[in-house]
Amino acid sequence: MKKKEKFDHPGGKFRRQGPNTCTEKELLAIIFHTGNKNLSAEQIAEKLLDKFGTVYSIAGKRLCDLMEVEGIGPVRATQIAAVFELTKRIIRHIERS
Repeated sequence: MKKKEKFDHPGGKFRRQGPNTCTEKELLAIIFHTGNKNLSAEQIAEKLLDKFGTVYSIAGKRLCDLMEVEGIGPVRATQIAAVFELTKRIIRHIERS
């Protein structure tokens, strides 16, 4: 039986084990790339999920709602909104096909 690998960061897990092995928290941390002086990217992602529940619940939130979470400023809020906008566009494209 193989020993479970430990990764120093979610991006390593994503690359080595694949995207399906990552949690919502890890995927958000990959999008954020870095933390800030007080929190790691994973801690910020965890705070975001603690507030909204799931990634699905985050979709469509206003930037100001996202920025209520510690560690989420205008840049990270914009990153989150951009990911969901891209997702909507992909879905629309698939639906039209």
